Amino acid sequence: MASQTLIQKENKEIAKQYKELLRISYQTLSDEDKRLIRQAFDVAVDAHKDQRRKSGEAYVFHPIAVPKIVASEIGLDAVSIASALLHDVVEDTPYTLNDIERMFGETVARIVDGLTKIAHLKKDTNISQQAENFRKMLLTLHDDVRVIIIKIADRYHNLLTMDAMPEHKQVKIASETLYIYAPLAHRIGLYNIKTELEDLSLKYTEPEVYNDILSKIEDTKEEQGKYIEDFTAIIQDSLDREGLNYHIKGRMKSIYSIRRKMQAQNVGFDQIYDKFAIRIIYKSDRKNEKFLAWKIYSIVTDHFTPNPVRLRDWISSPKSTGYEALHITVMGPKGRWVEVQIRSERMHEIAEKGYAAHFKYKHGDQKEQGIEIWLNRLQEALESSNGNAVDFVEEFKLNLYSKEIFVFTPTGDLKSLPKGATPLDFAFHIHTEVGLKTRGAKVNGKLVPLNTVLKSGDQVEIITSESAKPNQNWLDYATTGRARSKIRSSLREEKKELAMEGKEMLRRKLKSQKVTLNEDVVNKMVTYFKLQTSLDLFYRVGNGAIDNQQIRDFAASYNNAFISFFKNKIRRKEPPKDIDREEITSKYDMLVFGKEEEKLEYTLSKCCNPIPGDDVFGFVSVNEGIKVHKKNCPNAISLQSNYAYRIISAKWVDSTQQEFTAQIRMSGIDNMGLINDITDLISDEMHVNMRNINFSTDGGTFEGKITVVVKNKAILKKLVSNLKEINGIDKVVRT
Repeated sequence: MASQTLIQKENKEIAKQYKELLRISYQTLSDEDKRLIRQAFDVAVDAHKDQRRKSGEAYVFHPIAVPKIVASEIGLDAVSIASALLHDVVEDTPYTLNDIERMFGETVARIVDGLTKIAHLKKDTNISQQAENFRKMLLTLHDDVRVIIIKIADRYHNLLTMDAMPEHKQVKIASETLYIYAPLAHRIGLYNIKTELEDLSLKYTEPEVYNDILSKIEDTKEEQGKYIEDFTAIIQDSLDREGLNYHIKGRMKSIYSIRRKMQAQNVGFDQIYDKFAIRIIYKSDRKNEKFLAWKIYSIVTDHFTPNPVRLRDWISSPKSTGYEALHITVMGPKGRWVEVQIRSERMHEIAEKGYAAHFKYKHGDQKEQGIEIWLNRLQEALESSNGNAVDFVEEFKLNLYSKEIFVFTPTGDLKSLPKGATPLDFAFHIHTEVGLKTRGAKVNGKLVPLNTVLKSGDQVEIITSESAKPNQNWLDYATTGRARSKIRSSLREEKKELAMEGKEMLRRKLKSQKVTLNEDVVNKMVTYFKLQTSLDLFYRVGNGAIDNQQIRDFAASYNNAFISFFKNKIRRKEPPKDIDREEITSKYDMLVFGKEEEKLEYTLSKCCNPIPGDDVFGFVSVNEGIKVHKKNCPNAISLQSNYAYRIISAKWVDSTQQEFTAQIRMSGIDNMGLINDITDLISDEMHVNMRNINFSTDGGTFEGKITVVVKNKAILKKLVSNLKEINGIDKVVRT
C-alpha cells in the first residue's frame, strides 16, 4: 500500500513537472511543438519507469530536469526540449535509435545519437584516453551543436545533484567541468550557466575555499545592497529627466571569479574591490539602442569619474559569441571602483541566453540557417582533428576561452582575433593559403616580426611570397588553434617527404654494413637513438641529424648483440643483499598513498613545489613514477580531468627526516634596517635556514624574495605570519 501511495505521489509530481516545462519555455511553442514535447515526455516516462537514482528517487526526474534547463536557462526550441527528454532513452532502455527516428524524425534522432555516443565513450583506460574522449565529444559539434548544449545542461544538473557521490568521483566530474564544459558554455555565450558550472565545480575541487568565500559574500550582502542604492540615487534623477525606461540592479561576481582574482592578485577577499557590477538595463527599439547606450554612458560619467583604460565597447563591435554591452569602470561612492554594464533588454537577453536569444523570433528555415551560421563560427576551433588528443583539447580550449581584440585589414575591414594573436594568426584567419605563403607583416605601416602581439585597432598587412613556407619556429609565433593546426599539418607533410628519402638512404647505408633493414632493426634503432617512432628515425637520417658514423656505431653494436646475449645468459645474478629497512623508512615515510596508505617512491613536482602539510595528490606519470602535486597546483584541473585514472590520493605523515625549500615573496615600505629585522627573525628567532635572498627598492617601496629551508608547512605558516608583524612589511606570500 505504501509503495502504491509513493507511485501515485510520483505520478502527480511528474505531471506537475510536465506543465512547468511548457510554462517556463523561453521560446513561443506552437501546438505542433507541444505535441512533439508531449510525445517525447510520454516515451521518457515509459522508458525509465522501472529505474531509480542512487538517492532513491525515480530516475525519470533527471531526464525531465535537463529539458527544463534547456527550455528556460538556455532557451532552446521544441526539438531540443524533446531531444533532452530522450537523452538517456537509447543508452539505458529497450528503445532503439530507429524507434526514435520513426517516432520523432531525423533531427531528434541525430541529436539523441550524438548524446548516446558521448555517453558511450570509453571509461579511462590508458594514457590520454580522457583527452581522446573529449576530442570525440567535441567533434559531435559537426553533427549538431544542440548535442553539446544539451550535454552542458545534463552536466549542470549532475553537478546540482552530486552530493551522494564518492569524493574521488566528485573531484573528477568537477575538474572535467572546469576543464572543458565551462569554457564551452562561455564560448556559446551561456554566461549564467558558465558561472554556475564554475561555482559548483569549485565547491567540490576546493570546498574550504568555496565555503569561505560564500560565507563572506553572505556577510557583505546587506552592505552591497546599500552601496547599490547609494550609487543609483546619485544618477536616478538625471536618467529620469531624459525620460528613459530603465532599471538598475547589482550583480555579485561569481565565487569562482573572486577566487581567481584573489589568486592572480595574491590578496584576500577584503582586498578585492570590484566584487560586484552594476547593470543598467534600458528599453529601446533597435534603431535607438546605440544612441541610448552612449546617452546613459554620458550621464554616468557626468556623476562619476571613469577609468579611461577600462572602457569596453561591445556595442560597436560585438563579441563573436554575440554579446553586446557597454562596460565602464567608474570611481563610485566611498572611493571604490565599480564596473557599470549598460545594455538594452535585447542585449541583456543575449547575455543571459546566448545564442538562443538571437533566433527567438525566427522560424523554420530562418532558424535552421541561424544555427548554421553559428555552427560555422565554432567550426574553426575544430579545424584539425589529427595529431595528439591532449594537444587538440588544449588548443580547442585556447580558442574557447580567449578574450577578443579587433584589428583592421589594409582595406579597412574589421576582424576579430583572440587576445595575444600575432600577424601570423591574422594571416591564417584571412585564408590558409595566405598563412602558408607569409613572408613578413606590416602593422600600422611598419614592418614587424611575425611574433609581434597585436593590439585592438592595429591595421595589419601580410606580405606573401610563392617561395615562403612554414618552419618549426612558426609554432612559437602562432597562438590560435587554426593557425597552429595548419602549420603542423604543413610541417608533417614536409617531414613525411623527407622521411621517405631518409628511409632509402638508411637502407643503402646499412646494407654496406651488412645489416638488412627490417622491422626488428628499425625498432632497435628507434630505441638506440632514444626516439619515439620510425618516422622520427627516417626523418633524422634524411636531414642529416643521424650521420654515417652514428649508423656505423649502431651496426657494430647490432652485429655484436648475439654475443652479448649469450654472455648475459651465462652470467648468474648475485643473490640480493639484506635490505636496510632503516634507510627505506628515513627516505620514504614523508607521504603515504591510496586507501591502503602505502609508502611508495615519489618525486615532488617542480610546477608547484609541495612541502609537508600541503594538500596534495599523486600523479602516476609515464616515465618518472609518482609525481606529487599540490591540490591547487595550476596543472591540477587538467591532470584530474584528463588523467583521472592515474590520480592517487596522498597525504603527509609526521616526519622530521627531510627538509624542503620554499620561496617567500614580500613587499612593503622601505625602512632603515628592514633587511636586518627580516634576517634576524628568520635565522635567530625561528632558526630557519636561508638559501637565497634578493631585495630591490624603488621609490620608497621594496620587493623581496627569500628562499628558506623548512621541515613542514606549519613552520612556514608561522614564519609568514611573524614576518607580517615586522613594521613596514605590507604583504608576505609563498610563491
